[in-house]
Amino acid sequence: MKKAVGLIEVFGMATAYYAADAACKAGDVTIEAFDRNKPPNADELPVPLLIMIKIRGSVADVEAGVEAAARAAEEIAGVHAKYVIANPSDDMEKFLKISCL
Repeated sequence: MKKAVGLIEVFGMATAYYAADAACKAGDVTIEAFDRNKPPNADELPVPLLIMIKIRGSVADVEAGVEAAARAAEEIAGVHAKYVIANPSDDMEKFLKISCL
């Protein structure tokens, strides 16, 4: 059975570490990867570097992890986006293995 994936994009690396720690403590999830993204409008953002945290686990654990990560990230620099994919397709699985760090 495939694992669900949680994606949460936060502002800055310190925020990402703090959010990832909160996600792992909130549910039985593992960190799949961290990705970085410096968008074209970076100078307009609170922190000019976005970090995507990818977590894996059961749907319920991933949902709990993403919510905990979002709350933790809001304490520091904030959340840009978050999403849970309950049943990623085989093609999506290929992309989820990519890390841009």
